[in-house]
Amino acid sequence: MATTVEEQIRQFIEDSFLSGGESQSIKREESLLVAGLIDSTGVLDLVGFIENEFAIPVADAEIAPRNLDSIATITDYVAGKQAATTRLKAA
Repeated sequence: MATTVEEQIRQFIEDSFLSGGESQSIKREESLLVAGLIDSTGVLDLVGFIENEFAIPVADAEIAPRNLDSIATITDYVAGKQAATTRLKAA
């Protein structure tokens, strides 16, 4: 069974930033920064995951809450980068 981008992102966040026994469910639109689930070091871990897992580069200027603040924004960001890569390869 294929795993969606959003499921992969959610799993990474749960595995990396939630305490071992914590069964907290993160809402799709919930700010990871405001909830205190991720800090600046965590953002760097998240960027590394995105680059490795999805084989897309993350430019320094793209490391911003508009792209990386919630599961929804991360999913949209990754999908947009994948689409742009696909368009470039097709051209």
